[in-house]
Amino acid sequence: MIGAAAREEFAKRGYAGARVEQIARRAGVNKQLLFYYYHSKRGLFQTVLTQAARELENALTGLALPAGGPLERLRLTLQGQFEFLARNPQIVALLGQGTRSNAAFAPAIKRLVVLLAEGQGLGQVRDDLDPHLAAAQALILMVGYLSMEGVIAASARTLDEPALRERWREAAVDLVVNGVRAA
Repeated sequence: MIGAAAREEFAKRGYAGARVEQIARRAGVNKQLLFYYYHSKRGLFQTVLTQAARELENALTGLALPAGGPLERLRLTLQGQFEFLARNPQIVALLGQGTRSNAAFAPAIKRLVVLLAEGQGLGQVRDDLDPHLAAAQALILMVGYLSMEGVIAASARTLDEPALRERWREAAVDLVVNGVRAA
């Protein structure tokens, strides 16, 4: 109950705009109880981020990845990551805040780093590529689109957002996979 109220408040108002009083009211507890368990607003925010990152990691762990090469597994992981984020706009909002506290999402990025490094070892991924940077850029690409989806849809010829989202997901995944592919 507290976690859901805090996630909603932080996603809606950002860390700076979120109010502990509002979180306590939504959760049906008093503010002192929040401070007892989380010690500070920062502690509560970190707990929310850690839980959201765990949900993303569990979703990625649950993907059925083929035994094929790292580029195909990278493609499926990116698709799964995008779908998870599309279904969880509050997590997108939390990631979009761009705080250093988002380090909780490192396991999701590390999963991509491992696939990219494996691909480099097999000669399938460019050697000049920094796997950490490429993995973070892939996540930013997805979060950026999902944060701005309404603006992008309004500028598109069609306002069919589900079709646009599908096309955009495929184009973003292709961009990343083809961008890291060895020549």
